Amino acid sequence: MSIKTKLFISKSTNPWFNLAYEEQLVGEVAEDEVYLYLWQNQHTVVIGKHQNPWREVLVSELEGDEGKLARRLSGGGAVYHDLGNLNFTFVMNKKHEDLHRQLKVIVEGVKALGIEAEFSGRNDILAEGRKFSGNAFYYGKDNYYHHGTILVDVDMSKLGKYLNVSMKKLSAKGVESVKSRVINLKELNPEITIQGMMTAVGEAFEFEYGKAEDVFYISDENPPENAAARYEHYASWEWRFGKTPNFDVTFEEKFTWGELVLSFKLKGAVVEACEVYSDAMNTDLIEAMSGIFVGKRFETQEIQSAMEAINVTEELKPAVKEISQWIQTLAI
Repeated sequence: MSIKTKLFISKSTNPWFNLAYEEQLVGEVAEDEVYLYLWQNQHTVVIGKHQNPWREVLVSELEGDEGKLARRLSGGGAVYHDLGNLNFTFVMNKKHEDLHRQLKVIVEGVKALGIEAEFSGRNDILAEGRKFSGNAFYYGKDNYYHHGTILVDVDMSKLGKYLNVSMKKLSAKGVESVKSRVINLKELNPEITIQGMMTAVGEAFEFEYGKAEDVFYISDENPPENAAARYEHYASWEWRFGKTPNFDVTFEEKFTWGELVLSFKLKGAVVEACEVYSDAMNTDLIEAMSGIFVGKRFETQEIQSAMEAINVTEELKPAVKEISQWIQTLAI
């Protein structure tokens, strides 16, 4: 069977759109076709399908800096994307799957820019022994995709800032990211650009699979119908947070009036139960907090609003305010 090839380049830097379009491609690719999709995300952390965002990401800090959290269909760990990173996706029928051949496209593209690269055993691509490309996979009914990153000039300080989690006493299910030594290709060749990398990878793809029949430039300003519909799914709280495996988390704080412990039990990122413990002399506040968080989404605004809405005496209102302000600082 002769293979037909197509090249797709996204002009959008919105991760929810780019992931929606990626899913559209895996649904559309014909049995005799192989697609290469090149795309970038602005200021984003993307987690694997089965990961816990609170375990992997400082969500409140990322969103406070106007970043986006995205969850992809594939497995693997959390990664930080900015415009110094280029993402690639190979889309094809499962019968054409050949990881060595697909990674050869990336390796040869990088070599064309004067950098020696090699495939490592953990689905990573290395240069001078350091990782610049991680890869993950999604298998549909008939088709599949293999996607990955190419670190060209990523802000490594942001990578460390958002992916270092310090949540207290998190007992969480889910796949934990494996931390690896990484490198930007620009460190090895200061002349490299994202556009140059796109061109090199595109040419390596055509050399390996044949001349592309068409090159499609995709924009979220006039999105294809299927991708527009799936965009809402990828942007939704239910997908990004609600798909988190069940987990428990405990927060503790000392106040002038005593210690407070909130122990949350979460299912689908919604509070199923919350035990409240305290050594406060006045028990009225703790009793008033019983059950107030149940059914709330595990996000700062909902937890804080539930706290502020409780009915207490004037004497206890300063303590309620203190607890509310503390909740605002938590890594939720």
